Amino acid sequence: MSRIIGALALLLVLASCGGGDRTPPRNLDNACSIISQRPHYLRAFRAAERRWGVPVHVQMATIYQESKFDGDARTPHKYVLGVIPMGRVSSAYGYGQALDGTWDDYKKATGRRTARRDRIQDATDFMGWYMNESKRRNGISLHDARNQYLAYHEGHGGYARRSYRSKAWLMRVANSVSARSNAYQAQLASCRKFR
Repeated sequence: MSRIIGALALLLVLASCGGGDRTPPRNLDNACSIISQRPHYLRAFRAAERRWGVPVHVQMATIYQESKFDGDARTPHKYVLGVIPMGRVSSAYGYGQALDGTWDDYKKATGRRTARRDRIQDATDFMGWYMNESKRRNGISLHDARNQYLAYHEGHGGYARRSYRSKAWLMRVANSVSARSNAYQAQLASCRKFR
């Protein structure tokens, strides 16, 4: 009987350790605070930077905008007659708010068949892959958080057609992503854990 109680206690301890990974850290305005609370985020950002060349601060600013670092983030529900839920606005999910089709393209292109949108390591790798495609197709520098975000939001074709020009709200958001990227870059430069 004591073995069963011990096993249950161990299971409860292990269960309490899991699940918190996808919840957002506190103080999202401070890059050093984020990586201090979630050291595995920094490992994921650096791995994507090594593989794809996308700077950590650009990844962080984009994830902030897309999900506020919430691994379970989803788009809101659509409603008929204001009360009957009819699915979600889009299939966007996870840290990077990747759409189903784009996520499938990423898994096929990289061979990462078990990748999940709610895992930070996979989300950052996806972001690196996508932003590299933006560089290849549209000539956007990997350091240009503003235009990378516009291509991320509008898709490669939409960016090429400049569909964002008719969306003043999106231009404001992209400028905000750029400002946050610059702020994160400055913070990381003075952060001991980042060195």
